[in-house]
Amino acid sequence: MQRKHPESYIILLCLSVLYLKTVWSCERFGRFNIPSWFKQGDIMIGAIFPVSLKETISISTYEREFDLRSFRWTHVMIFSIEEINKDPVLLPNVSLGYRILSSCASPTSALRAALALVSGLEEISSTSPCAPAISALIGESGSSQSIPVAGTFGSFQLPIVSYFSSCACLTDRVKYPTFFRTVSSDYFQAKALAALINHFGWQWIGVIQSDNDYGRSGIMTFTEEVKKFGVCIAFVGKILRTYPMDKILNVVKIIKQSTVKVILAFTTEGDFYPLMTEIVKQNITGIQWLAAYGWITAARPSTPEIFQAFGGTLGFVGQKVSIPDLKPFLTSISPYKDPSAAFVRNFWETVVGCRPVLPGEHIDTETTIKICTGNETLMNSEDVFFNVTELRDAYNVYKAVYAIAHALHELLFCQPAGEKPVRPCLNISEIQPKQVRNVTHQLQRVKFRNQFGENIFFDKNGDPPAYYDLINWQLVNGQVQHVTLGHFASVTNSAYELNIQENDIVWRTGKTVPISLCSNVCPVGTRKAQIKGKPTCCFDCIQCADGTIANSTGRSRSKISNPYQTSTVQSFTLFCGEPMGIAVTVVSLLGASLSLATMMIFIHYRETPVIKASNSELSCFLLFSLLLCFLCPLTFIGRPTVWTCMLRHTAFAVTFALCISSVLGKTIVVVTAFKATYPGNKAARKFGLAQQRIIVCSCTVMQILICILWLKLNPPFPDMVFRYSNKKIVLECNPGSEVAFYAVLGYIGLLAVICLVLAFLARKLPDNFNEAKFITFSMLIFCSVWITFIPAYISSPGKFTVAVETFAILSSAFGLLICIFAPKCYIIMIKPEKNTKKHVMGKI
Repeated sequence: MQRKHPESYIILLCLSVLYLKTVWSCERFGRFNIPSWFKQGDIMIGAIFPVSLKETISISTYEREFDLRSFRWTHVMIFSIEEINKDPVLLPNVSLGYRILSSCASPTSALRAALALVSGLEEISSTSPCAPAISALIGESGSSQSIPVAGTFGSFQLPIVSYFSSCACLTDRVKYPTFFRTVSSDYFQAKALAALINHFGWQWIGVIQSDNDYGRSGIMTFTEEVKKFGVCIAFVGKILRTYPMDKILNVVKIIKQSTVKVILAFTTEGDFYPLMTEIVKQNITGIQWLAAYGWITAARPSTPEIFQAFGGTLGFVGQKVSIPDLKPFLTSISPYKDPSAAFVRNFWETVVGCRPVLPGEHIDTETTIKICTGNETLMNSEDVFFNVTELRDAYNVYKAVYAIAHALHELLFCQPAGEKPVRPCLNISEIQPKQVRNVTHQLQRVKFRNQFGENIFFDKNGDPPAYYDLINWQLVNGQVQHVTLGHFASVTNSAYELNIQENDIVWRTGKTVPISLCSNVCPVGTRKAQIKGKPTCCFDCIQCADGTIANSTGRSRSKISNPYQTSTVQSFTLFCGEPMGIAVTVVSLLGASLSLATMMIFIHYRETPVIKASNSELSCFLLFSLLLCFLCPLTFIGRPTVWTCMLRHTAFAVTFALCISSVLGKTIVVVTAFKATYPGNKAARKFGLAQQRIIVCSCTVMQILICILWLKLNPPFPDMVFRYSNKKIVLECNPGSEVAFYAVLGYIGLLAVICLVLAFLARKLPDNFNEAKFITFSMLIFCSVWITFIPAYISSPGKFTVAVETFAILSSAFGLLICIFAPKCYIIMIKPEKNTKKHVMGKI
């Protein structure tokens, strides 16, 4: 939770007075002696960069510890503004100016710098008009610095665009209504880090965090994400750049005592660097480090010395680009060209290695620092400062400046940059201070494609789209390189994509992925026992009780164990390699082949009297359904799965319903045909092909509906049971709903009984070729098989249950095929002289 400081109310009052003074006069209450960069323009943009990292206990002076990375951010902003001022399309005839201040990377200093920007820094005479107030503010780098600045100036509708503050807490539009950023929120970084940890199966990790808003908010979001994957956090160490050495040593002690092999450092580079040097000093190796955005690509720790302990580090960082013409701009920095420029001497001493002395300047003879000759140049410098091919943080500064420029363009010209004609619709003087809220409103709506092909826009919380490159620390030719080996990006509103080139990753442990577990996986014959007071990832393995199994997590039930506590789970199912499986497969394929061959015979001899008398269409329906019935037992072979369990029962139910429906149709045809011989009976004419199809389809659809309800409410599933033996596990298909299973059997039985009754009543009809007799025999076989099936099915254990069901399916299908179609095939193939209309219609 954010603590409310009483000073904030005083700050708000001061700001109100300062803004009123901007409008009415330019009189000052006081001045802070803060190093700055200033250039006058029609519209002014303010910025804060932590170029200095230390401050004295004074209200007005700074003691400088120079930060080279922030110094480059500053000059990227100046370069961007000069580039925009030269652009004839973006803000034509309008010049941008800037006021840039340095802070000490602390919340109080950042707020003081922001107050100084709003009040104005340049010398103003009593007769000169006031310079334009800033229209937008770029900054700050740290989240802890941006929070008070954004919270204070949000009330005045001043837009603030950060290039490095990634704390998820800054998305709160109630507290920070005018805050935007060109760096992705830590909410997305936490998701990316959690996805990375889950991808490599790390279950036991440590965490180092910055003891500020950035670290606390980031780790809170990260913890919520990794909990979803069952990851346990062994410890949380807290560091800050201002902490004394004893606190840093305490964190080092925690790391050395812990058993974790993977540690996430969710810190900034300034906070983490003292701990890094101490870890290298104490030679703590063998740890796979995961880095936050704040330090993964920082130049200061990217040295061969630090690599000894941190080589192979993985982390996420923003997109990289190469900005054209930036390198010549950076190499043109010189203390001789602009001696009054802020921090230029510190920069020269750091990069060149000597102190510049201007003409007429006194030289201290006791100094140990090398004095420059004046002939030094930056043109051939190989310092990382001038490497502009992989700009990431600096690119965020570049995007922030251009986002503000495009918002100002659309505000002044009422159209996006590049559209013609270009005519102002608002005077520059109207932007400040009355229309500053319109800059915020326009910044929220801004959307453009920059020269690198990236679409720049902000969501409702002021955040850009989430995109990270996955970085791996590798040592190439003696230099630490930040190698991109993947990315994490938002795909849809709630989905994200993680791509990793695993084979190219250099791990701290070599080429093998490190393992980080609190407890190893329990061996066969043991189960997990939670250790009291420890996270869920830490457990003991104890011997299993006899007759129990362990699930995939090892918690619920323990694996089967023999007297020696070593065993394997026995799976009882019908496999193709077993004799029973081979027999079922052969008989099934034989029946399917006979059905197919019979169908071919019926199609070939469809014009003969025997085929015509047996209703060729219904016969083909019946043969097709018998073909499917013979294939059903094949689904019973193999290890039961969710899909095979559902398929074997429903396929059996539907195919037999289609089969018996076709037999029922044939039976009704025989009965109605006999009744049609009576004078005046029109039943045969009413029961034509359409009615036959309706009977078959309606009876089959009824079974399909029952199966759909079965699968929807309580479908069959593979199950391991112990009811047959406490030494053996039977893997079988549980029908799910016993009621549904016997309902489909009962429905098939009902159709069979109706067929049997009708066929029995028509068995003595006076045709030589009377199908009713054959249908009666087939239904007697069918009903007897399935009546004996039920008690056999219930009493058979294990794979014999499957064998009983497949036997019932095959025997009933063979009964139908032989009883109904064998006599017809006998006449067609062996006794063709009887295949005449006269013989078929002859009287007994």
